[in-house]
Amino acid sequence: MHRRLVTGIFAATSPDRRFLSPLIVGIGMWLGFPTVAAYQDVTSLVSGVSAPSARWTTVVEKSVAGSVHAAELPFADGGAVTASISGAGIVAPGIGAVSFRGKTGRSGEVPDEERIVRSGKKGRVVKVVPVAPPKPFGAGSMFRQTRLLIAPAAAADVRMAFARPDIRGKEVAIAAAFYAKKEKQRDAAVPAFLADLVNNEKADILATAYAPPAPDYAQASPFLTLLKEEDPAGGRFVPPLAAGDHSWMAKPLPASVFSRAEQKCLATAIYFEARGESARGQAAVAQVVLNRVRNPAYPATICGVVYQNDNWRNRCQFSFACDGVKDRIASRTHYERAEEIAMAVTAGKIFLPEVASSTHYYADYVNPRWSRTMEKMKKIGLHIFYRTYGGGWS
Repeated sequence: MHRRLVTGIFAATSPDRRFLSPLIVGIGMWLGFPTVAAYQDVTSLVSGVSAPSARWTTVVEKSVAGSVHAAELPFADGGAVTASISGAGIVAPGIGAVSFRGKTGRSGEVPDEERIVRSGKKGRVVKVVPVAPPKPFGAGSMFRQTRLLIAPAAAADVRMAFARPDIRGKEVAIAAAFYAKKEKQRDAAVPAFLADLVNNEKADILATAYAPPAPDYAQASPFLTLLKEEDPAGGRFVPPLAAGDHSWMAKPLPASVFSRAEQKCLATAIYFEARGESARGQAAVAQVVLNRVRNPAYPATICGVVYQNDNWRNRCQFSFACDGVKDRIASRTHYERAEEIAMAVTAGKIFLPEVASSTHYYADYVNPRWSRTMEKMKKIGLHIFYRTYGGGWS
């Protein structure tokens, strides 16, 4: 038969050519079209697998990140039902557990609830949360540099460089400006109602009511605290002098002002002259009395200043001392406040710079003639305070 076919091909020169062309086309179609096996061979060739048995190889890959599905490999025998059989699978290296299932996907006749004893067991997994892939870590954007170059459109000849900071040489000052400020601690020896008026840390050394403060090591080193220069005033309080103050202000008060009798006179003057005023107004009256004690033109004691010319009816220095009315303390609370203010001002814990060296004051509802010859200082409450131009000598 093969010889005939070949003979038939070479006999194409015979006159009868009607069957030659269809025959050649048929043979070409029979040789050119691949079978099912050829399809599998072409698939292996395209995928890069050259082994002859590669087309029969089953490939199982691990699930992607976040997936909760297990790899499955169906049985070739569709009649095998293994979906409900424990252990129906293999553990593949690099893949993990691989389960087997049948083509039908049907379980056995007996349900799980009847086959499995669930006493003492927990329920099945209710919810599985997929694990999200890790995100890139960032330290924040506060000091993140986003751009170092200037766009060419802004300046063509600008080179990349670091700008010189404007704070060069001022780093310490700027850091000090942001230093945490400590709250001022209230002096335990001073009453709370006078805390806002205290403007001197060190009291007069003779004021036994106020203990000397502990060394402030934040302001000076311990060695400088121990080796400090001797105080020229000897620990006595000397008021700070300002423009217009008189030279007699730059001396301490006599030691007698801290006696019980002197303090009683000062508290009495505060009580009758300004008990209706604020703490600042009462302290201003006490400062005027002590200024007169310093001034050589007046008596050198508090009682001498308060009761000067008390025998002149309504013509003394302080009206309560010569008004003909017996001095009687009606409010003990106000008098105790006056005592506290008297000691604080005498010790120098409170000194009002707006009153300064004033030696006179009067209520705002009167207008004495002597006020025209003096310098007006400050009005506190109902009282207006004055100081002389000549220090009490004019």
